[in-house]
Amino acid sequence: MYKVLQVKTELSGKSESTLTNYSRCLAHLAMHYDCSPELLDLEQVESYLYQIKIEHKTPSESFFKHTVYGLRYVYKILGIKDKHIVLPSIESPKKLPVVMSKQEVKKMLISPKLLKHRLILGILYGCGLRRFELLNIELKDLDFDRKMLHIVQGKGRKDRYVPLAAILIRGLKKYIQAEHPIKWLFNGRSGKQGQPTRYSPNGVLWIIREARKNSGQLKQITAHTFRHSYATHLLEDGLDIMSIKDLLGHAVIETTLVYLHVAKLEKHRVFSPLDTLYTK
Repeated sequence: MYKVLQVKTELSGKSESTLTNYSRCLAHLAMHYDCSPELLDLEQVESYLYQIKIEHKTPSESFFKHTVYGLRYVYKILGIKDKHIVLPSIESPKKLPVVMSKQEVKKMLISPKLLKHRLILGILYGCGLRRFELLNIELKDLDFDRKMLHIVQGKGRKDRYVPLAAILIRGLKKYIQAEHPIKWLFNGRSGKQGQPTRYSPNGVLWIIREARKNSGQLKQITAHTFRHSYATHLLEDGLDIMSIKDLLGHAVIETTLVYLHVAKLEKHRVFSPLDTLYTK
């Protein structure tokens, strides 16, 4: 089943991480019943989903989500229509994204000692990238003359361009001259026969965790928090929502509209009555 999923996933444009999440969750289902998921009857599927959703036996909400999506995908590619309709719908999350203030971003960016680590955080924020997009940057994607970064095959396998800030360009030129990266902007450990490899996702998580600790940041910060902060600050600085949608690489505007609920826009400025209680 893994090979079938892999071929279909590649054709549909889904990422390798999607395949991995689907396979991981479906493997748990298979071990639960000691049976391949597509062979289970409706009662077994519903019982399992009830356990991990209602009885909270799942380690996270994403586990339930990927189990449902994985089952839907298997049923779709195998043409099992009668089982697809019984799967529970997944409600859209009501949580708003965590966003750092500009001062908090500054503290995070200057926290790492190594220039390479500061640049990784700087690009996450300054270009609004997803973590895998950061790791996929090649030297040829940098256009210092036009001050642009080419994002090749982002989410949904779509290309886009994002602006490169002057401060990032200065840092990148200094880093490239000193470190001499090969192919990838941020290289990891050399692979077989000395071949260059990309920097690891876990390495990015370590940089963020250390920067959060050293800067005294109390908010829960992930790579995506820098992206949320990027979009929110652009909106607060006056950039229109459609331009932000394109910079983020969102497929639909509804995904971008969430930042309207987070940004502090002057024409929609809200305040506490305590701000005016003692002024009159």
